[in-house]
Amino acid sequence: MDAAAQVRRKGASKGAQVRHHWNVERAKALYDLPFADLMFQAQRAHRKSFDPNHVETASLLSIKTGGCPEDCGYCSQSAHYETGLKATRLMRCPDVIAIAQRAKDAGAMRFCMAAAWRTPKDRDLDSVCHMVNAVKGLGMETCVTLGMLTPKQAARLAEAGLDFYNHNVDTSPEFYSKIITTRSLQDRIDTLAHVRDAGIKICCGGIIGMGEHIEDRLGMLVLLANLPSHPESVPINLWNKIEGVPVEDTAEPPDPIALVRLVATARIMMPRSVVRLSAGRQYMSDELQALCFLAGANSIFIGDVLLTTKNPKVDRDADLLARLGITSGLA
Repeated sequence: MDAAAQVRRKGASKGAQVRHHWNVERAKALYDLPFADLMFQAQRAHRKSFDPNHVETASLLSIKTGGCPEDCGYCSQSAHYETGLKATRLMRCPDVIAIAQRAKDAGAMRFCMAAAWRTPKDRDLDSVCHMVNAVKGLGMETCVTLGMLTPKQAARLAEAGLDFYNHNVDTSPEFYSKIITTRSLQDRIDTLAHVRDAGIKICCGGIIGMGEHIEDRLGMLVLLANLPSHPESVPINLWNKIEGVPVEDTAEPPDPIALVRLVATARIMMPRSVVRLSAGRQYMSDELQALCFLAGANSIFIGDVLLTTKNPKVDRDADLLARLGITSGLA
């Protein structure tokens, strides 16, 4: 029996199961199912672990922008490229807390803080730990992305009360070296292990639309689904057009149905993970977002800006979710 036949048979009998031994062939068999069958399996998997009519809301703030020594070919914050972005210093804690309070008032349940570093210095980590503790005091979940971490640094963040650490794998192992050379995929996986060992939840996904193939997108999902524990959050980002970076020459926006298929496949492969529609939602129609929610996406970022790129207005998000009968932190 080929992989596609096995997927159809198991989908009809047992529904989604938590597995950690995926391969691209089996993921592709899922992805290629007739659309109605794929959506049915994704919905069934989604309803086993989540309320299908609820979407988690988070807010993302760049607490230190630009000047990053990494050469990620998709990123405006890399010091290797001329993108017109001015590097900044780490924000002051009171300013971060004020923005976090406004995000909570707007309906965000989680506050994510990002710093463009290869790895944080100890003095900077002191400040970030203080921010984490203060945001926790507002009653919000906390998440940071600071680059690579040592076991000791991960432990310090855990002591500060950090809930989630974001560290994306970005793409498949095969495509990775075509967009990044200054750190390896294994470096990223090592950091994920340090974070997990410290008792912090993982937020880990990737970017599509950089010129990769469908097999690369599925290879990224396979990599995540084969980790010892699935990430608690899996962000799926659409690449945002940025002038001056190498990916600008290779980027190709994904077909909308291809995006929905990828979300549904992620939901089936990682049935207990929150799947977040992240960067790129400003390019998506209401209808496309609705299909993604139906496919199992159950988290979004709210706010006008995500790091250095645009995001839909909060009012638009609130209106769309209300029309779909989906609850969230938005009024």
